[in-house]
Amino acid sequence: MATVELEKINKIYENGFQAIYDLDLQIADKEFLVLVGPSGCGKSTALRMVAGLETISGGTMRIGDRIVNDVEPKDRDIAMVFQNYALYPHMSVYDNIGFALKLARVPKDEIDSRVRKAAAILELEANLDRKPGQLSGGQRQRVAMGRAIVRQPAAFLMDEPLSNLDAKLRVQMRAEIAALQRELAVTTVYVTHDQIEAMTMGDRVAVLKDGYLQQVDSPQNLYDRPDNVFVAAFIGSPSMNLYEASLRIEGDNATVGIGSQAVTLDPSVLGERPALRAYADKPVILGIRPEDFEDAEMMADIPVDRRITAKVSLIEALGSELMVHFGVDAAKINSGDPDAIEEASHNGTSTAVGRFSPRSRVRMGDTIEIAVSTERFHFFDPDTRLAIWH
Repeated sequence: MATVELEKINKIYENGFQAIYDLDLQIADKEFLVLVGPSGCGKSTALRMVAGLETISGGTMRIGDRIVNDVEPKDRDIAMVFQNYALYPHMSVYDNIGFALKLARVPKDEIDSRVRKAAAILELEANLDRKPGQLSGGQRQRVAMGRAIVRQPAAFLMDEPLSNLDAKLRVQMRAEIAALQRELAVTTVYVTHDQIEAMTMGDRVAVLKDGYLQQVDSPQNLYDRPDNVFVAAFIGSPSMNLYEASLRIEGDNATVGIGSQAVTLDPSVLGERPALRAYADKPVILGIRPEDFEDAEMMADIPVDRRITAKVSLIEALGSELMVHFGVDAAKINSGDPDAIEEASHNGTSTAVGRFSPRSRVRMGDTIEIAVSTERFHFFDPDTRLAIWH
């Protein structure tokens, strides 16, 4: 087992393009760390530098106590699981799993023991004589995992291993991989563009954008206390609603203007975010999670000054909840995610998304009152786009 440490890691290609800027990450022994971000953010490049498949332009890379900047991939004591499985089609499952051990001249008895143990863990015992072409996508991914397990490496490196699977199988496999990592207790670095995958699998999640580390924290802390607008919008599905807003503070009372409407902030907000006082009568970026909107009819005890009025434009019924789209007359903020599909403001109106109770009776075209949980609002500086806290 081993720690993995990236200290001021940079990657600059021959054409001058810089993919990674001063990346600092300390991955603890047995930890499951997920690298996540939009396409082109540098997450796969960072993983490939850990693996030795990309050269390091600057900084120090350690696996365990060794500096591995110039160590060959085969000598780094890591095992990598790729997106495309990389199985040998002419070999049986048994031979695919044991191939690296055979190359390393491990005795046959030990190869057999390790292969069968890995197959048992991955429920592949009945498939050991089959060829990869006879397996489902999920089974092929298990074979790729088995090939990594038998090597008993210091660390697993996984590069979007579930992206070729259908949605239902991805859910199943991410649970299996997370459980397997806990059982084997092997340090794991996992790359994905899927923030739901990141949130459900990682002990910690590192968010990258344009080669820069934005934030690294536990999944819940990333969700509850994002450091900036990009992380706030990237983590969470549907994405956080982000708008230009104005703040008014009189003593311990504060209101925030959302377009032409204003709501009173819960008294706890100024206590938790004392730096907000410096933004009195100034613009801020306001962030509201979809679950912090609700049909006011479902929350009759919510005061009038914590409600807004809006017209419903779309309802997505998901069984356990309603995704309700409605208009607010506030300018929408671009999150900075190049992969995001973001609606621009039209005629002074922007779309907001709320996660309503399935028992709500709202209908498309209705003008309704919407309760807002102001104690969970997020605030960001409009110039730096950093969270406003202390």
